[in-house]
Amino acid sequence: SLSLSLSGMYMRQWGEQNKLCKRLHLSDLLVSPLQRFTRYPLLLKNIWKRSTDQGEKLTVHTIIEHVDKSICDLEGKVKWLESFQKIQQLQEMIVWPPIWERNKNVFVPECLRHTLKDSTKEGFFTSPNRQLLHEGKLGLTGNNKILDVYLVLFDDFLLITKIKRIKKRLSGVFEIGLTSPTLNPELHSMVRDGMICAVFDQPIPLNRLLLKNIDSFYANSCGLHYAFIVIHQNRYHQSIGMFTLQAQSEANKRTWMSQIANAITTFTHNQDPQRTPVESSSVRESSEI
Repeated sequence: SLSLSLSGMYMRQWGEQNKLCKRLHLSDLLVSPLQRFTRYPLLLKNIWKRSTDQGEKLTVHTIIEHVDKSICDLEGKVKWLESFQKIQQLQEMIVWPPIWERNKNVFVPECLRHTLKDSTKEGFFTSPNRQLLHEGKLGLTGNNKILDVYLVLFDDFLLITKIKRIKKRLSGVFEIGLTSPTLNPELHSMVRDGMICAVFDQPIPLNRLLLKNIDSFYANSCGLHYAFIVIHQNRYHQSIGMFTLQAQSEANKRTWMSQIANAITTFTHNQDPQRTPVESSSVRESSEI
């Protein structure tokens, strides 16, 4: 909860001010044992080289294999924990407006809205197996204007959020965000400026997402820069959402398109390993406009 997070933050700040910490942060102190652990294989290999007894060499070689496996397992857990912490921070900073605010075509009488408010499942983002693949700011082309949006790409869906300035600061969440070393620099800047990410549309599952590149010739004629399109389809292959996105540069655009395309390929393969690339792309037609 927020209160526990704040208590932990204040406790960490108090501990880091202690002279025994020598001005090191908690993250620095936690890294030290891991750095020593990774040196063990080098030490054991030197022992193996200098050993003359074959029995001893075999024993040391077995130990080296176990240590290498332990280090690989530990590195995997550290990466998972870092990703999990990032997703938790994102969840604290992303707001889910009611459906009648996200979709102007939806009408709900004022007297019924309190009973129908969206109750986003707690821990929606923080599934133990979910991985954060990419995130960042883009422009969303609208009617005569470009909205600042923040995209979050997971290994199973893409989420588009609208960047909004809030009138009243939520001090606890923002303080946690500002002190977090793992926060994305763009998101860190937004938090510092008192911004939040409001969900713009429903999450797009990767097996329902089509990606279209817009050729520079057509983009320039339409007044677009470094643009591509994300299409949300339902199970019947009908388009239910279409988003024209603009990146800050050609390199940024290619990075986003590559990340999304790779995520779709991996997700599709994991869902149906027997499906061939031809079958998976048959409904996608051309990826170029």
